[in-house]
Amino acid sequence: MNFALILFLLLVATGALWFLDRFHARKLRAAGAPNPWWVEYGASFFPVILIVFSLRSFVVEPFKIPSGSMIPTLLVGDFILVNKWTYGIRLPVINQKVIDINAPERGDVMVFRYPADPSLDYIKRVVGLPGDRVEYVNKRLSINGQPVPIEEVGAYLHPDRLYYSPQFTERLGAVEHSVLIERDAPAFIPQVMNFPGRENCTYTSAGVSCTVPQGHYFVLGDNRDASSDSRVWGFVPEQNIVGKAFFIWFNFNDMKRIGGFH
Repeated sequence: MNFALILFLLLVATGALWFLDRFHARKLRAAGAPNPWWVEYGASFFPVILIVFSLRSFVVEPFKIPSGSMIPTLLVGDFILVNKWTYGIRLPVINQKVIDINAPERGDVMVFRYPADPSLDYIKRVVGLPGDRVEYVNKRLSINGQPVPIEEVGAYLHPDRLYYSPQFTERLGAVEHSVLIERDAPAFIPQVMNFPGRENCTYTSAGVSCTVPQGHYFVLGDNRDASSDSRVWGFVPEQNIVGKAFFIWFNFNDMKRIGGFH
């Protein structure tokens, strides 16, 4: 369901009723006459829908985390806020950038439209920038020939399934974050799709190496062995970017999770 399109259509419909009432119909009504039903249930909602549409399109948009691909940074059921302007101002519905502000950086947690099905929103961590050579071989991440610093920090207990995963601290640029890497999971990448730019990648039994095309980004989930990401379905085009995730505003199961994250 394209909620942005539905909200836009509601904005147009209620806006048309508001303007009709404001500049024409109101002048024809007798003084003190009650508003007709189409004003009460249509035009009166226009200011509210306008505010919601503007905030959601240009400032922040709420999302709910549906899967465990970003554990331990984000859990299933986290409600997050996404900054819609940090990567540039985009026209709503068509997602066309009209004002350029910042580009995604390594380590950002980014929401984007899934390249294989743009009706779906995905969330992953930015690892590779345009022109980067990204390698994920034997479960070690390297960028442009330099291994990404990583340190084991113990075990992570999955609260929903009650089992432990090895937990590591990884540093991408200035961003330090946690990742989970299962030692007994295979290193090869299964079920690789035939995505645009696949010729830029080399797959072996030990993993994958890719050169990121211009205008695209390489993303990974923090739960490395339970994430379908750029290793499987390819690069994220710049035009698919929605915004930068930055804040957990609610979780029904754990109120302590409210706050910012890396």
